[in-house]
Amino acid sequence: MKKFKIPSIPSTTNKCIRFPNDVIDNVEKAIQGTNCTFTAFVIEAVKIALENLEND
Repeated sequence: MKKFKIPSIPSTTNKCIRFPNDVIDNVEKAIQGTNCTFTAFVIEAVKIALENLEND
């Protein structure tokens, strides 16, 4: 069994970026009915993209 660790909230910086409307619509459809926010979805997607770049 994994040991429970109290999670730490990373420091954040507000960035204003523009998304194409179709991307916004697709993300909102993907997270509809979940407990995921638009921001959380985008952060996870960027993390995965960065990992993929490192692995290439």
